[in-house]
Amino acid sequence: METAALIVVLVIALALFFDFTNGFHDTANAMATPIATGALKPKVAVLLAACLNLVGAFLSTAVAQTISGGIIQENEISNGIFPAVIFAGLIGAITWNMLTWLLGLPSSSSHALFGGLIGATIVGVGWYAVNFSVVIDKVILPAVIAPFTAGVIAFLATRLAYLLTRRYDSKPDGRDGFRWGQIFSSSLVALAHGTNDAQKTMGIITLLLISVGWFTPTPEEAVPYWVIVTCAATIALGTYVGGWRIIRTLGKGLTDVKPAQGFSAETSTAATILSSSVFGFALSTTQVASGSVIGSGLGRRGSTVRWRTVGRIGVGWLLTLPASGLVGAFAALFVVWLGMWGILVDTILAVAIVLFLFLRSRRDAVNASNAMSEVADSGLAVKVKKNPPPTRRQRAIMREEARRRAELEAKERAKRKADEKAAAKAKKDADTASTAKKKSEAKK
Repeated sequence: METAALIVVLVIALALFFDFTNGFHDTANAMATPIATGALKPKVAVLLAACLNLVGAFLSTAVAQTISGGIIQENEISNGIFPAVIFAGLIGAITWNMLTWLLGLPSSSSHALFGGLIGATIVGVGWYAVNFSVVIDKVILPAVIAPFTAGVIAFLATRLAYLLTRRYDSKPDGRDGFRWGQIFSSSLVALAHGTNDAQKTMGIITLLLISVGWFTPTPEEAVPYWVIVTCAATIALGTYVGGWRIIRTLGKGLTDVKPAQGFSAETSTAATILSSSVFGFALSTTQVASGSVIGSGLGRRGSTVRWRTVGRIGVGWLLTLPASGLVGAFAALFVVWLGMWGILVDTILAVAIVLFLFLRSRRDAVNASNAMSEVADSGLAVKVKKNPPPTRRQRAIMREEARRRAELEAKERAKRKADEKAAAKAKKDADTASTAKKKSEAKK
């Protein structure tokens, strides 16, 4: 009994560490664009995101219930093996999170978690213990639809923002005012992240507690309150640490971001995530945020989307489920082969991998001071062209102004030429008169 309780405590600790990595891995979703445009200074941005993640975690438990009663059929798994399966799945998720963080890839912590759990369950129990219909309906399909939807919304919102603020009289267009809007929209994304991502760890811990008989869910309490508090605090702490490598990728790696784009992208991200939380979809906030940034980049004329970076991120998305599932499966294999010793081996390997990746990241450390190569004390992070190419109407106005300038310059040249000709004639007449006078005086 004491050994079983120790395993449960160990799994809970590992789940909270995953929650911590989820926090710093996903900080960029809310705060990369306001840092990039100078709306918020880096450290202020991550502090604000941490506070709102903490608040958001208390607003809903729909996603937690999806995880704790959907993807894994816990009634098909014996209580003796279930904690070890969750343990192995978490190792797969944490390993992938740390690797993609080191590479600066905004991959999905959610899909890493699901992949790790699915791989561990298949090896530790069997295919029958995974509810693949739920995986398809509430994981795979939202992963395909949500980034595209968020990108389209961000594209249209960016076009609308530039259309409403466009001016033709050379006066300021007021678009810098979107920086103030970004503070609100990025805060909304951070709040939405808390309502969605913090619940995933809540669901895992709740699932564990149910399986060992330590908790029985009721309509009034679907998730233990202490689990909500602990997970909320952990993801907030992770968010405050800040995943600066991924902030750098989302802030300037996909496209150069201006305030109107950032506001549009964040608004699209928040709307998509909050909608998914209401329906209980375990959505990847990273994929939604990336799709929104790409859509906003396509929506501003003159902006360039770096498709090579988009391709790298896309490959990371495709590999997340199978890669984390593979690691989770190997971790579960050790448990199946070695029992309790397998858990010990998994623990040692997991600690070694995490330490190696962390120490490797210190070679080229990225932090608040250098997350963006052009970060200044003001918080401005990305150098972009001051204005996009002119519209057709603006080009017509410029041509008319050029024609008027040319006419004015032609008149001025003609006038100068006439003045020079008159002056030369006057001088010639004066010289002729002077010569004639001298000749007359000489004859006398």
